[in-house]
Amino acid sequence: MTRHDPVPHWGSEIRVWQEDQDPYWLVAQILRDRGISTGTLGMEERVTFVFSSGVAQAAPALKIVSATPVTAGCRMVKSQHELELMKIANQATWNVYRAVHEAIQPGMTQRDVSALLAAGYAKVGFRGDALIEVGEYTALPHGSVAPQTIQDGTPILIDGGCKVEGYESDITRTWVLGKATDKQKQVFEIVQRAQKTALAAAKPGVACEQVDAAARKVITDAGFGPGYKYFTHRVGHGIGLDGHEWPYLVHGNSQPMASGMTFSDEPGVYIRGEFGVRLEDDMHITAEGAELFTTPSPSIEQPFG
Repeated sequence: MTRHDPVPHWGSEIRVWQEDQDPYWLVAQILRDRGISTGTLGMEERVTFVFSSGVAQAAPALKIVSATPVTAGCRMVKSQHELELMKIANQATWNVYRAVHEAIQPGMTQRDVSALLAAGYAKVGFRGDALIEVGEYTALPHGSVAPQTIQDGTPILIDGGCKVEGYESDITRTWVLGKATDKQKQVFEIVQRAQKTALAAAKPGVACEQVDAAARKVITDAGFGPGYKYFTHRVGHGIGLDGHEWPYLVHGNSQPMASGMTFSDEPGVYIRGEFGVRLEDDMHITAEGAELFTTPSPSIEQPFG
């Protein structure tokens, strides 16, 4: 099929295969039965190689290409019902994090905090998990498996989410157990300001890269630059049925935002050997601008107010 061919109305059909049969041949046969033996077949990007390769071998006259231009376009803009599911997922994660924050005690390890998170998600009825980093390891955006113990004055970073009917949340909170240092408070306030700036910049018609640039300028102007030196990742990613999906809020992405799109808003500053701060809430684009699904963190000592 080409992009100009009319969309066929094939109806529904179920075909089965036995363990000693080739499922890829069956896929090719389904296409042949519909008069399709040559042309271009789009494959969604998360289809594993073994499946796309199997179909390619069973139907060698077909050209296999990425279907991302179609699937990403279909998934970028959420319906009202999809937004409602994402709001539930985000609120559930926020509630679990708040309960974990109240339960954490000095002497606990990452494993202990993971157990608290699991208990919290069991209570709200959804499956979720999170990255947990303590102390100097909060400066590693993707974490470390090194054993870490929480003490008074220790920075703690929790990053994760849950799924509701397949739709994901992604929230990060960074706080200090007890009293934070002046430097920790300063960095938190810079990241907090960057998150607010990204939210204010996000609106229909604005290029995705402009939102990243707005947040990054706040952090660079505060002395944590240039570029990716301390803010080592993009300011956000699309989110929905996948935790990370199109489009991305990153330099070079001129895709304009549209009402109904959903993104993470997650600036950070990471000072290797000391600590890091990341604040992340998910936002959805409205006709007027952007709104967060959850209440953002007000301070490094009281992350839930």
